[in-house]
Amino acid sequence: MWTQTFTMMLQLFFIFTPFFVLSMFLTMTTELNSREKRILVLKTSLSVEVVCLILIFGGSAIFALFSITVDAFRIGAGAILFLSAVDLVQGKAAQSKTIDSRDISVVPLSIPIIVGPATTGTLMVMGAGLVSMEDYLAGFLAVTIAVVLLGLTLFVSPWLERVLKEKGISVLTRLSGLILSALSAQMAFTGIRNMLF
Repeated sequence: MWTQTFTMMLQLFFIFTPFFVLSMFLTMTTELNSREKRILVLKTSLSVEVVCLILIFGGSAIFALFSITVDAFRIGAGAILFLSAVDLVQGKAAQSKTIDSRDISVVPLSIPIIVGPATTGTLMVMGAGLVSMEDYLAGFLAVTIAVVLLGLTLFVSPWLERVLKEKGISVLTRLSGLILSALSAQMAFTGIRNMLF
């Protein structure tokens, strides 16, 4: 179970695109003080946790409702994830405009910056593969740990900004894009293989 949990957690953490989220968080919170930033991180982490748990545990019901096969969804989610990866590698995603808002924890930080279409698709596909209670526990732990790691990344954002600088964050964002492209290819190929054979 722990191997499954670690694998899922690692995939989710990179699908959250933490370094892109970090750059967006730094951009959108320039006018907030340290206390306001910490509160924002906690609210964002909580909302991401709730949304992700709904998606990973409710995915099967959505597939049944719309008569969509898991493998068809794997192909579609893989394609969307690949497009997100291309944007990250090319640096296009980092060009998003600053949003002036009092509370950005749910929109746009949680949705759609962290939990966008690619993340939604991936979570639903993951959830469809959960069968036993052990699988469900692994899914819950994977989501929770990935969200906590993302929250910690945002929590230490001032320190990371000083250490990595803008260029360092940009490099890590592009590296995340490369990892996402591999994950998207694997997801799509698995769906195609299962539909053909």
